[in-house]
Amino acid sequence: MHSTLTSRYIDATARSLPAALEQDVREELAASIADAVEARIAQGEDRGTAERAALTELGDPSALAAGYADRSLHLIGPRHYLTWLRLLRTLLLIVPPIAMLGAGVAHAITGASVGEAIGESIAVGLSVIVHLCFWVTLVFVILERTGAETGTTWDVDQLPEERSTGTGRTDVLASLALVAIMLGALAWDLVRGLAVIDGSTVQVLHPDLWPGWTLALAALLLLEAGLAIAIFAQGRWSTTAAIVNTALAVAFVSWALTLLGRGQLLNPELLGSAQASGVDAGTMRILGTILVVSIVGCSAWDAIDGWLKTARDRRR
Repeated sequence: MHSTLTSRYIDATARSLPAALEQDVREELAASIADAVEARIAQGEDRGTAERAALTELGDPSALAAGYADRSLHLIGPRHYLTWLRLLRTLLLIVPPIAMLGAGVAHAITGASVGEAIGESIAVGLSVIVHLCFWVTLVFVILERTGAETGTTWDVDQLPEERSTGTGRTDVLASLALVAIMLGALAWDLVRGLAVIDGSTVQVLHPDLWPGWTLALAALLLLEAGLAIAIFAQGRWSTTAAIVNTALAVAFVSWALTLLGRGQLLNPELLGSAQASGVDAGTMRILGTILVVSIVGCSAWDAIDGWLKTARDRRR
């Protein structure tokens, strides 16, 4: 006759087992517990203490039952975990930003305020993240429970290629050439004008930006050139370089959006000519939204790219 604790432990273990296993497990477990208890009694413990210690050492009966029945106690095991993680990471990097961008642009085009567009974008992004995590995880849980394969196997061809972190001679020359082109375009627009209206050239940027705002933009471009030279001289990206790169990106976005919000970024003559040629207010709003998205998107990617290159150089 088993004692109360032992009987309760065996019942708790066997209750979730298939009928074909239950009797064998009951007999094996009873014998195993009895041996463990007798061994402890032989070492000087009383029966009650020995029984409690033996059952405690066996652990949670549900976990023990899962071992007998060969049931997994995890949502996603090592067979599918890395595939799940890579897929989810890729989707989270691509889908939410696109959904947020689309929601923001759609609301901006319909005339919503900046705050409303940003709020709706954040709400859409969070919703997409939750759905992605839930549904992708659910699919892999089903694969785990059914024993199905994903059809993906690793081989050496999947080893990542060595990637440049933008510190070579070609990279710095390209950066300096781009800065020189932008400075040249800024100077040409200031002196001659880049746009042509009825055979005459006019400035694209607002004429009142000179000298303060124009020189501020030129200073940002020169700092970008200086950063490229410093990274080349150091031979690697560092946390300091990434911080400076991010600060320059934020400064440019602030410069552009501040002027755009005040209506002082583009030449009024150029905008008036566009309206006179038949471009309606709705189209102007769409073009303005595209301009804002382009400015923010390019600057955000520039900042993110700097941190990614820093992380790659740190791993090396």
